[in-house]
Amino acid sequence: MKSILKKILCSNKNKPSLLGLPKNHKLYCIGDIHGRLDLLLEAHQKISVDAAPFDGVKILVYLGDYIDRGNQSRQVIDCLLENDFPDFKKVFLLGNHEQVLLQFLLGNDASIAHDWFKFGGLATLASYGVNIDGIPTLTDLTRLQSEFKKRVPIKHLAFFENLVINYEIGDYFFVHAGIKPKIKLHRQRPEDMLWIREEFVNSDLFHGKVIVHGHTITDEPEVLHNRIGIDTGAYASGRLTCAVFETINCHFL
Repeated sequence: MKSILKKILCSNKNKPSLLGLPKNHKLYCIGDIHGRLDLLLEAHQKISVDAAPFDGVKILVYLGDYIDRGNQSRQVIDCLLENDFPDFKKVFLLGNHEQVLLQFLLGNDASIAHDWFKFGGLATLASYGVNIDGIPTLTDLTRLQSEFKKRVPIKHLAFFENLVINYEIGDYFFVHAGIKPKIKLHRQRPEDMLWIREEFVNSDLFHGKVIVHGHTITDEPEVLHNRIGIDTGAYASGRLTCAVFETINCHFL
């Protein structure tokens, strides 16, 4: 992962005074991985080095979209299931791509695959060894669904089913896509937290806490008074961003 050298102090402009994280806490947050095992391993290495001198509470948050587009979705899940960072609390958020995978894997209607395949699902099937011969037709979907069910390990299915929608600590609210403006955080709908885009990223409103999110790709991480976006399009750009939070400081690996 290409280093981002600038260090940013999260501004308090246009929002109430923030305390950031609780005292003696340090949190690392990784953006959308999308099947790029190489970038994930590099990010993990950087986190290990950075966190080694810190003896407080260490937290590692993943913002979802572990799968699709890149060609190593299965390997990414294997990596996330390994017992790395045993002294960290790890939080795995649900992304919209994992939501669609579950709908295809567990649902009775295989036609959801038409939408999934448009944004990278075929790469995930291939990583699990599903036989894909050309562009799937409607008659292929049931076979692909059945074969996928047989090839997904039980521990992977449990991982997908146990992903959480959001994580809240201190003055930060971590979520995959964002939140619907003007709605209290505890009243947010899962669909909005997984899929929202323009209405959220174009809003200048402060939402009660700083929203840390992925889902919307930008060339550089975005640090605004109301949100921090860290999806830098890893699958295509080769840049997987990890944000580091400590008190009110926010910088990037």
